[in-house]
Amino acid sequence: MKISRGVRQETEVDELDLVSIGNQIVFDENGNKIKFGDVYKKQKTIIVFTRHLLCFMCKEYVEDLAVVPLEYLQDADVRIVVICPAPHKFIKPFRKVTGYNYSMYSDPDRNIYKAFGFKEKLTSTTLSKSKHVKSGFIMGVLSSTWRAMKVQEYQGDVKQQGGSLIIGPGNIIHYSHLDQNPTDHMAINDLLQISGVQTVSFPRDPRVIQV
Repeated sequence: MKISRGVRQETEVDELDLVSIGNQIVFDENGNKIKFGDVYKKQKTIIVFTRHLLCFMCKEYVEDLAVVPLEYLQDADVRIVVICPAPHKFIKPFRKVTGYNYSMYSDPDRNIYKAFGFKEKLTSTTLSKSKHVKSGFIMGVLSSTWRAMKVQEYQGDVKQQGGSLIIGPGNIIHYSHLDQNPTDHMAINDLLQISGVQTVSFPRDPRVIQV
C-alpha cells in the first residue's frame, strides 16, 4: 500500500489493519449504521474525508466533486464517497448547500480518521495552492460564520484535517493522501486519473478532455 503524506511523495505503509478498520461503523444521512468496509467492498472507490462541515474550503471542494459526471464514473466502474467527522444529521443540509448527490457518510467519533492517521492540528494555509477553493479568505470565513450562526452547533472538530483514499474492491488501497492543512487536498482530477476516470475541466484546473 502506498500513502502520500502531503508532499506527493509515496512511502510504503504496512502497519494498517484494514480488516479492523473495515469493521468500523459509519452512518448514512438517516442514521443507519454501515460497516466502513462495505463502502468499498465491491467497487473501486474514491473516498474523500472532509474537515468539519462549516469549513468553506471543504464546501467548495465538495461542490467541485459534485460536478463529476456520473457517466465518467460508470464507464470506469468507480464510485465517489465523502466521509465527514460530523453527526449524520448534518449530511442532508451539506448536500443541499454543495449540490453533492453521491454517497456520503458520517464518522462522528473519527475512529476511521484516527485509524488512518489523518492529522489533528490547526495549521496555516495558502488558498492559492488549492485548485478548488474559489472564495477569498475573508468572504470564505464570512460564509462559514453565517452558516454557523444559523445552526449554532459544531459540525466536527475544527482541528481535524482530511484526506483521500482510492480503495477497493476489497481491502486494496491503491492510493492515499493525508492532508497537511485545509488546502492540501488532492486535486480531484488527480484522484480521477489515478482511478482511471476521465478528467473534468474545473475553473481552476482545466484539463484536456479526451473525446
